[in-house]
Amino acid sequence: MWTVIYIAQSAKQADRIKDRLVAEGFLAKIRQISVSRQQYEILVPESELDEVQEVLNDILHASYD
Repeated sequence: MWTVIYIAQSAKQADRIKDRLVAEGFLAKIRQISVSRQQYEILVPESELDEVQEVLNDILHASYD
């Protein structure tokens, strides 16, 4: 089962996060949830959730440095 781990505010941000997760060896996919507001869910398998959350924190913190 796929689980939402993050809601990105643009397609570019969603692609960047997904690409980083895939580069780290995780399965990840993107699903657009709002056309008018340009919001995208990033989903990962539930079985990888704990490991992905750690990597996601690193990705998000690195984007603000």
